[in-house]
Amino acid sequence: MALILCLETATTNCSVALSKNGVLVALKEDNSANYSHAEKLHVFIEELLKENSIGVSDLDAIAVSKGPGSYTGLRIGVSTAKGLCFSLDLPLIAIPTLTSLAAQVKLEDGMIVPMLDARRMEVYSVILNASLGPVRETRAQILDEHSFGEYLEKAKLVFIGNGVEKFQSICTHPNAKFIEGKLPSAREMCELAEIKYKISDTEDVAYFEPYYLKDFIAG
Repeated sequence: MALILCLETATTNCSVALSKNGVLVALKEDNSANYSHAEKLHVFIEELLKENSIGVSDLDAIAVSKGPGSYTGLRIGVSTAKGLCFSLDLPLIAIPTLTSLAAQVKLEDGMIVPMLDARRMEVYSVILNASLGPVRETRAQILDEHSFGEYLEKAKLVFIGNGVEKFQSICTHPNAKFIEGKLPSAREMCELAEIKYKISDTEDVAYFEPYYLKDFIAG
């Protein structure tokens, strides 16, 4: 049982959620074409707490999307989360960005492939089962018509995220289903953060860093 502030900044969607016992209480987010995290993240946090009559001292933990994703977005989200944890002496919970994205899909069987755009024909992806358990590790991969072939031959795969349009344009396999126009949101972090909180699966605030997956290259 916990009151957790969840921060999602891995893509253009600047998203903040408040969860109680794993259930969404309130959500604020903005998916501007340009990254708005530096301007809006702290504002969203303050507004969310004020509108729900919650003080920072009432929080039990801070959850942050750990990546992969935008270098700048992740850096802003993680630095904000760490600052709150330091100042309030709260535990830090890290949620894999691709897992929370996959949580938007509800399946009884088959697999989920959340994928985020990583420029050109490259994406960040992972393969998860219907219970969000890992089937294949997270990778930065260049897509071609043979990508995910061995998995598509065995089961239905649901692709979701802002990288799906790239693969949809070259994949014609009947077991592939594409969900377009979706980005990670703090909404799906609520239940995942509660699960980690209950088992004290937290991070060392001093040493935690985002999961960039690839080195940052300016320009």
